[in-house]
Amino acid sequence: MTDVGGIAGDRLRSFIERIERLEEEKAALAADIREVYSEAKGTGFDVKILRQIVRLRKMDVSERQEQEDLLDVYKRALGM
Repeated sequence: MTDVGGIAGDRLRSFIERIERLEEEKAALAADIREVYSEAKGTGFDVKILRQIVRLRKMDVSERQEQEDLLDVYKRALGM
């Protein structure tokens, strides 16, 4: 394919096809994750809490501690 307007068609097609393959993989992984959450829910686990735990485990330890400390301060300010 020739260049059109300074754009190499073959190179562009390569990027688009790679992105499309990755999007398909991402969709498959999302379906797998939903299935695991569904399985956990079926065995009695609270999915909302599981999602929270996953989010917390992704955080840096200091960032997580800062959020927990701030939450504690807010709760005490509200008399909770």
